[in-house]
Amino acid sequence: MKKYIKYLLIALLLPVIFFSCKDRTDLNPPTSPNPNAGNVDLTRLVSIGNSLTAGYQSSALYESGQKYSFGNLISLQVNTPYAQPLISDPGIGGQIKIVSLNPFRTMQEPVQGGAPINLTYPAPYNNMGIPGIVLADVINATSSANSYSKSPFIDIVLRGLGTQFTQAKIQHPTFITLWIGNNDVLGFAASGGFNPSSPTDANTFAFLYNQLADSLAALGAKVAVANIPEVTTIPFFTTVGPQFVAMLQGTPVLGFYYQKHGEYSGSIGTLTQLTDYSILFTLISQSYLAYFGQPSGKFYRDNNVDITPLITLGLLDTTKAFGADSLNAIPDALVLDNDEIQTALQATNAFNTSISAAVSKYPAQFALVDIHALFNSIRSADVSGGTNFGGIYFTTAFVTGGLFGLDGIHPTAQGSAIVANEFLKTINYRFGAAFKLIDIGTIPGSLSFAKTIPVNLFSPGSFVDPIAYKNILF
Repeated sequence: MKKYIKYLLIALLLPVIFFSCKDRTDLNPPTSPNPNAGNVDLTRLVSIGNSLTAGYQSSALYESGQKYSFGNLISLQVNTPYAQPLISDPGIGGQIKIVSLNPFRTMQEPVQGGAPINLTYPAPYNNMGIPGIVLADVINATSSANSYSKSPFIDIVLRGLGTQFTQAKIQHPTFITLWIGNNDVLGFAASGGFNPSSPTDANTFAFLYNQLADSLAALGAKVAVANIPEVTTIPFFTTVGPQFVAMLQGTPVLGFYYQKHGEYSGSIGTLTQLTDYSILFTLISQSYLAYFGQPSGKFYRDNNVDITPLITLGLLDTTKAFGADSLNAIPDALVLDNDEIQTALQATNAFNTSISAAVSKYPAQFALVDIHALFNSIRSADVSGGTNFGGIYFTTAFVTGGLFGLDGIHPTAQGSAIVANEFLKTINYRFGAAFKLIDIGTIPGSLSFAKTIPVNLFSPGSFVDPIAYKNILF
């Protein structure tokens, strides 16, 4: 995770450079006026964001998933052209697939299993979503080389035509969707809070978001702005802990130890004191926690970590019980403890406050799509059987919930349709439109076959490939 504290200084010292490009928006001519549009015009729709905008599913960007990006679903619903940077299946990034449900095992497609299909498209794409980018990249990055995130998808999407903002401007958009900032906190959380210099500084985030909002407002388009959900609503963080505790019920009480910012400390007491939500384990931790209580240096061997100095200093002894002894503690990168959870939640709240403030500056142009409240609501309804969308019940449960894909972070096709409907509801309410919502039942449920089969990550033979989950971009 990069140290983003430098964003503000760089943004203040460096002018925003706009790259000229021939206006070729005539290649996407506006459709005829939509009688349901009210006082909003979606004939030139542009989406700015990260993987959540791109249509990234199960750790990869691929055509059969991109067709269900929320922006593309909106474009189909309002009948407007919408070009995307398509990647042939199985995509780029290493798509995760289920090998078996019982025991639960996953596999990963080759990281470069697909290739760009329409790199020669002679205009900027309508969907400018780039997996992995942070807020600062929207106005500043023209390539992976000069970005903060170093996302490999930047060059595929931008193609040397300028920044995300520049390419949005070139298209003379009539409407923009903006969903950005997730990665400014999610990278911290997904690393188990291992990098204490992140998340992005709240003041830096506020400055950059205001800069972006002012720039978008100057384009004259209306903008639907989504805010950031909490990490405690995402199965990447909420799945392993409860199942791990359940696996150990009835076993002799062992000490439980994890590293705190790389140090061998931070004992949280005994297993009997753990609760489902007191501590979060990443999905990556499954394959390591399966060794709990056994002598093992597996984590370090798999990550090519030279543990000789730690052993020499007496800080690590792989003959000790993994996770149950302070000298063979669970690595910090697998654990989000209470302090780190609060850091992530405080950052999310601060970022969402900045997003709301930016939206309120332009009440006639901007509308807030409250994804934060949506995901919290769905999470809260999990205990009562889920939330009904179009006659289908969804929860935030890993695999069986139907909302999130196999990486535990990104929505399924139906999950993206739920997000698209939230945008459409906001557009209808704020701008007097009457667009019909998407019928969720018409969207394929990519994991629907698994919704009635319990997924136990710690049943004998289960394995969640940690390498696959390390390749996820957000």
